[in-house]
Amino acid sequence: MKTRTLIIIFSLVVLPLMQGCKSTSKVAGKKEAPLNTLTKAEKDDGWVLLFDGKTSDGWRGYKKDHFPNGWQVVDGTINCIGSGRGEAGSKEGGDIIYDKEFQNFNLSLEWKISEGGNSGIFYLGAEELETIWRTAPEMQVLDNDKHPDAKLGKDGNRMAGSLYDLIPAKPQNAKPAGEWNQIELIVYKGTVVHKMNGETVLEYHLWTPEWNELVAGSKFPGLNPDWADVPSKGYIGLQDHGDDVWYRNIKIKEL
Repeated sequence: MKTRTLIIIFSLVVLPLMQGCKSTSKVAGKKEAPLNTLTKAEKDDGWVLLFDGKTSDGWRGYKKDHFPNGWQVVDGTINCIGSGRGEAGSKEGGDIIYDKEFQNFNLSLEWKISEGGNSGIFYLGAEELETIWRTAPEMQVLDNDKHPDAKLGKDGNRMAGSLYDLIPAKPQNAKPAGEWNQIELIVYKGTVVHKMNGETVLEYHLWTPEWNELVAGSKFPGLNPDWADVPSKGYIGLQDHGDDVWYRNIKIKEL
């Protein structure tokens, strides 16, 4: 009798639970969309690819008319080839930009940094001065564990995801060197939001008294007295900081 009761309990309770677990596992293991592509829903929503995963089409060196040799398209990524020169970057490299200016937008991409590496994502940049970082805000890309910049600046404002040298990313949720991080940058009429790995890590507002005060206390006025007057429309750029870094799934939606 006890055996029969146990069989009934197993059939009515335990077996359905096991089947439910199996079904959930199937959904969890669902195949991801191909890299560097847009879904139909994304296309319908106005998203556009900035990188096709195969060519450098649309990208060129800052203040150049060609894609520099210090960068390459490899394994579905845009890769800055590390030179070991740090901020001097590579003689054959330099920062790259997408050859179109954007004003209000949502930018989405993934980045992976090498051990001890440093790079950055620029936005609203201008081609007025010798380097893009003298004109544009930068979302920091960094190996927080090994690059010294993580311990410099103020309150962690040079760690990954931060508005470089100005506002720290909180929570600090960057993945270690060698792993992919997903970010979104939202820019809309002066409101700027940094998102990393699914979380909003900072928000700020351009051209306000608070913005001007923040910039005044940073290193940027010494590099460009007009740095706080960020253009309302500008270029998106990727930084050559002399270290290997990889970018993929770069797409944008104009707002």
